[in-house]
Amino acid sequence: MGSAYECPGCGYQYHQDLGDEHEGFIPGTPFDELPEDWVCPDCSVRYKEDFQAMS
Repeated sequence: MGSAYECPGCGYQYHQDLGDEHEGFIPGTPFDELPEDWVCPDCSVRYKEDFQAMS
């Protein structure tokens, strides 16, 4: 699986290979292409800049 990023508040994970169709991001959408004002869809507290790259 490709790059993934995790919300440090609630644990939501955004996987670039999977995207998030519920949020309107098709599979393959890079994390860098998410809007700058995007917030975690689960907790709505953490902003994109707060997400941590997963290894």
